[in-house]
Amino acid sequence: MSVWCLTRALRSLTVSQPALLSCQAVAQTRLGAQVCVEQCRGFLTTAALQQNRTLWKQKEKYTIRPIGMKKTGGRNHTGKIQTHGIGGGHKQKYRWVDFQRLRYEANAEGQPFEEKVIEVRYDPCRSADIALLAGGTRKRWIIATEKMQEGDIIKTSGVIGRMAVLANEGDAYPLGALPVGTLVNNLEIQPGKGAEYIRAAGTSGVLLRKVNGTAIVQLPSKRQVQVLETCMVTVGRVSNINHNKEPIGKAGRNRRFGVRPSSGLWQRKGGWAGRKIRPLPPMKNFVNLPSISAQ
Repeated sequence: MSVWCLTRALRSLTVSQPALLSCQAVAQTRLGAQVCVEQCRGFLTTAALQQNRTLWKQKEKYTIRPIGMKKTGGRNHTGKIQTHGIGGGHKQKYRWVDFQRLRYEANAEGQPFEEKVIEVRYDPCRSADIALLAGGTRKRWIIATEKMQEGDIIKTSGVIGRMAVLANEGDAYPLGALPVGTLVNNLEIQPGKGAEYIRAAGTSGVLLRKVNGTAIVQLPSKRQVQVLETCMVTVGRVSNINHNKEPIGKAGRNRRFGVRPSSGLWQRKGGWAGRKIRPLPPMKNFVNLPSISAQ
């Protein structure tokens, strides 16, 4: 009976008119005459879920201030679950990390520049720590390296010289400017696009060799990728190296991280379970080299 009454009440609502608060009456004055608008409930059945979300990813002007986020619960814009295992968790604020280290200021294109580390802090949205840099007329967040501390001066350069540079940890250079065997992180796949690989806590890659204007880097998964030597990298290892060794302790802490448990339904393990020894995947090439037949 209660369900039937609720259904009739919802059908009687007019969603075409703008929703008003039930405790307020809006008065419109036109040509000296007052027209009272009827009260209705503040309820819209056709409101999209997208209206209740903060579009923090679409901001155009860079800021170092924390940006508010709303929980999605793993659901897309239609309300259906897109990713399982997400729900609840502590409130978080997003700090906009600049993954493009080689970002020149106005009237200083092509010149190496230095920045000072103002702060190294925990970031709730990623496993690694982040560092606040200040240089020139701007401030920005970056991924911190293992030994980066407050007060350090780090250098960023896009010049590839005849001799390999002796870079310090935290400095950013093109792959072609570094010596073979250097530990690197925050690897670019395309020049100027920003770092996409080797950004998790405690990870690092190795510059194996340089061939004909390209560089081959070994990822933490032991897979090798070939990119242009003009792609930028950061020297050293990503911070928070003990992230994978930290015990969770109890199930409630996982819930505060926003991890929702599974249903607990027993399912038989198939062929995916168990240890398998497979050969390493072939080297992934991100360079559009001309074919031999075209030469």
